[in-house]
Amino acid sequence: MKGMKGTSGRPETPRGPGTSVATDTIDVLVVDDDFMVARVHRTFVERVEPFRVVGVANTGEQATRAVDELHPDLVLLDLYLPDVFGLDVIPRLRTSGHDCDVMVISAAREADTVRGAVRHGVVDYLLKPFEFEDLRARLERYAVQRGRLLATVVHGQADVDRVLAGATVPASAAGTLPKGMSVETAELIERTLRTAEGTLSAAECATLAGISRVSARRYLEHFHTIGSADVTLRYGAAGRPERRYRFQR
Repeated sequence: MKGMKGTSGRPETPRGPGTSVATDTIDVLVVDDDFMVARVHRTFVERVEPFRVVGVANTGEQATRAVDELHPDLVLLDLYLPDVFGLDVIPRLRTSGHDCDVMVISAAREADTVRGAVRHGVVDYLLKPFEFEDLRARLERYAVQRGRLLATVVHGQADVDRVLAGATVPASAAGTLPKGMSVETAELIERTLRTAEGTLSAAECATLAGISRVSARRYLEHFHTIGSADVTLRYGAAGRPERRYRFQR
């Protein structure tokens, strides 16, 4: 399809009824009118497991046709498209019967635009320009929430409430972060703790998260202070005991 490009070294496989697809893969359509920006976004997405880019569209019309053909799970949608305002693409998709999720990636900062995106049910809204870590944090959060939703069996109102609330409140949102801390890094540390087998030291957490030990220790201690992480001490043969952290579930 004109305007759509496959991932490097990987064929695009349309997903229709009856097509077998690995359940742990999240297929993404990147929509942006700028070819170079779309390439950067595609590169960012493909650095995050289990996401893969199945196509790129440069206009609203191409995006609609791409969703018809490729059936992505998630659409990364720019708003300033040459033929239509990005949010107007969403009702077209719904009218056509597509239930793919939409994450807005745009420079649009107007409050009305953000409110409009919320009304259209977008799963997230990321402002340009941004760093890879900003997008990675949102993709990983989306993957976790999507996995929970797919696995949820509703037995009663409590189950419904958990689904509507996104199943969990990030530890970073439990209160105002101290000065100098970022929500993105707090969420990264939280995910590292959540997925760890057993406890982690600050050094181990830093290695897994890809940040400095000093930064990891600061966020871990903050989580301990607000009650989101437990701390135990491991005594060695000599020296000060090592502080070990575990997410408070």
